[in-house]
Amino acid sequence: MYTDYIKQGMLEQHNVEVEFVSIGRWTEVDDMNTALAAGDAPDVCVTYSYPTIAKYAQMGGIVNLNDIDGKPLEEYKDILPNLWNLLSPTNNIYWDQNPETGDLWAIEATLAENARINTFIRKDWLDKLGLALPTTEEEFHDCLVAFRDNAETLLGADADKMVPYSTSYDIGWRNDLLFMAYVPDDAKDEDLYIHGFDDRHLLYPNYKEGVRVLNKWYNEGLVWKDFAEYAQDSSHEDDMMKAGFVGAFQHNWDYPYRGGDDSIQANLQRSAGDDAAYIAVDCFVNDAGVHRKFLAPPIDRKVFFPATNDEPLASLLYLDFISDPETIAFLQLGKEGESYNAVEGGFEKLATTGDWLQNSLNNIDYTITVNGLYLGDATAVTTALGYAPVASDLINVANAAAKADGRIVKVFNCGDIEAEQEYGTQLPTFRDTLLNKAVVASEEEFDAVYDQGMQDYLDNGGQAIIDERTAKMADIFGYTAE
Repeated sequence: MYTDYIKQGMLEQHNVEVEFVSIGRWTEVDDMNTALAAGDAPDVCVTYSYPTIAKYAQMGGIVNLNDIDGKPLEEYKDILPNLWNLLSPTNNIYWDQNPETGDLWAIEATLAENARINTFIRKDWLDKLGLALPTTEEEFHDCLVAFRDNAETLLGADADKMVPYSTSYDIGWRNDLLFMAYVPDDAKDEDLYIHGFDDRHLLYPNYKEGVRVLNKWYNEGLVWKDFAEYAQDSSHEDDMMKAGFVGAFQHNWDYPYRGGDDSIQANLQRSAGDDAAYIAVDCFVNDAGVHRKFLAPPIDRKVFFPATNDEPLASLLYLDFISDPETIAFLQLGKEGESYNAVEGGFEKLATTGDWLQNSLNNIDYTITVNGLYLGDATAVTTALGYAPVASDLINVANAAAKADGRIVKVFNCGDIEAEQEYGTQLPTFRDTLLNKAVVASEEEFDAVYDQGMQDYLDNGGQAIIDERTAKMADIFGYTAE
């Protein structure tokens, strides 16, 4: 239904035929590299990895959007009204423009929903044990200990399946709120930018001490002991949550509520009773007493054209069509009576299967220039009602918690960072290896394991990126790192 809508609209409005090409979500960077190297990438591409784009741009493999038929992007503004209205020229369209050459290899989609990560805990287990919702790290830890020590009370014959706290091999993402509580609140934007190229915040000051806490929890038997054995596409961890064996975890702000009748929350209630629920709690406080969340800048995926694109104007018109509020509304909602109902102040999404099923949250695979509901004044109500059959009050609590005390680090446009292009795609593997080994190490070995892993990360490109960013910050902005 959704792809046909786009195809028909583009044909009727612009006489352009559209074909969709699948790229694997978790193998995105490798798949995109393969397609670009082979010269058969789609005319319009989207990726989270700017280093992938920059690398191929250096090799002449990407269209310079500021040189389409000899014209800068600005000269096409009049025929791209929807794109210009949706994307802020400062924040999105020209975000990646090289300040020295004016080259523009990609535009940034807008991040309409800037809630990032939450901590979730079993409210029914707390009630059963007479515990209040935790508001500090110490209280959260005490809840995990209570879950561990009362496994028979909470799970009966399944006591041996108890997981007080679950995480995955993606330690940096899945424990970000814990780790960020150890970052000094007075850390400067300039320093955080220099060390902020890793989107898991690995190089933020004092990060190691947050990881130390997780290591301590692991050695106390509070953390799922097999977390590192399962790949990203494994359903094992979700299945444990659905079956009611997991007490708490950190994840995307709405993670347990996604998926309609197959959501973690819906399955949990079927397996553990109607009172069973994961609720978001805000309990990690930094040195200034703030529940700090480092939120993303107002940008999201990067949209670009490979050099094999011989229809750049048609491709721009595609981006304009996909940015039309009417198109966005259809892709995010579907058809009234089939996939949503209109209610006062917004829209209520219906649990759907078959033709109207969205294969990604809010169809972000299709709304490539916007991530998050973009429905004007109807957005707040629609968000709260958008997770049927999950109760809207759980969504409201989660959305508020994920944004509370948010901080967006200023981004300094230093142009292309050559070291990042060279090493940026390989560093996440070194990061994940470092964090996984550090978490499962004995407390006595933690420092040695962590420090060796960090040295490997720095030696394999991390330090080169830091050095280049430091030098460019000094040259362009006159900032000398402390």
